Amino acid sequence: MPDVYATAHGPLARLASPLATRARARRHAHFFALARLAPGARVLDLGCGRLGLRALEPDLDITGVDLQERPDYPGPFVRADATAGLPFADGEFDLVYCSSVIEHVAPAQRAAFAAELRRVGRGWFVQTPAFSFPIEPHALLPFAHWLPIPLRKTYWRLGAAGEWEQISLLRRSELERLFGPALAERVGPLVKSWLCVHPPAR
Repeated sequence: MPDVYATAHGPLARLASPLATRARARRHAHFFALARLAPGARVLDLGCGRLGLRALEPDLDITGVDLQERPDYPGPFVRADATAGLPFADGEFDLVYCSSVIEHVAPAQRAAFAAELRRVGRGWFVQTPAFSFPIEPHALLPFAHWLPIPLRKTYWRLGAAGEWEQISLLRRSELERLFGPALAERVGPLVKSWLCVHPPAR
């Protein structure tokens, strides 16, 4: 498994990375089977990063998509912005996988992002950190995402994320408006992330 916080810095990232890696693997094992993929299914990993879903499912037929070029991505790759349209046919993929991506999309563009994801996939698996969880998962700072932006920018410099990024975590109601019913990934009584899993239409 790749280092979840490989691009972060400082002691917070070093402490959190092994915990986050194990948590991601547990989440995947628990929820990904709900997608009920048939043998030979085609999957689009939207916002794939350097490796993405391939780290967890190396035997699947996966095409990666990202805003940045990924010359080392180990498989088919397309650079594209889903908010501006993806270069794929309607229903071309059995599943679109999108993990910890939509919170990076500007709120005004999320409806377009979601519509394009649903257009190219006959099913989807969408995960995003929960707004209600008290630790902001990018900066690894308590309550950072609950602060007004001017205070958040100042506080952000103390965390693991490095450069400031205006990330807007989603509440359950917003995610469900975009992708349908959401499931909870919990840490004790707290919801750590929300997942919308829609198996491919048969």
